[in-house]
Amino acid sequence: VQLQASGGGLVQPGDSLRLSCAASGRAFRRDTIAWFRQAPGKEREFVAAVSRSGSAYYAYYADSVKGRFTASRDNAQNTLYLEMSILKPEDTAVYYCSAKENWYSTKNWEYEYWGQGTQVTVSS
Repeated sequence: VQLQASGGGLVQPGDSLRLSCAASGRAFRRDTIAWFRQAPGKEREFVAAVSRSGSAYYAYYADSVKGRFTASRDNAQNTLYLEMSILKPEDTAVYYCSAKENWYSTKNWEYEYWGQGTQVTVSS
């Protein structure tokens, strides 16, 4: 398994949650590791990504989560995290981590590695 997502669950609106994506092998050596999500009946959408350029890392976010979600990459643990705060019912979805070469993209078909997904449900 190249990518393994975990940390999902049922939370209330306004709560926080942290997702983890454990990466191995070629997946983690890719320049970009990203989070996508897919709600029932909707297309898979970009959430956040961390891209590497030399020794520097840059994070990118969808407008819908900017200011609420923070993506970070722990190279020592081969893990990508997604800290989610001020969660809303519209954040309910299956969250997937993915990896690709070069710079980030919001297009899911450009990613070559995918994890199995973890369910996040935001409901009162």
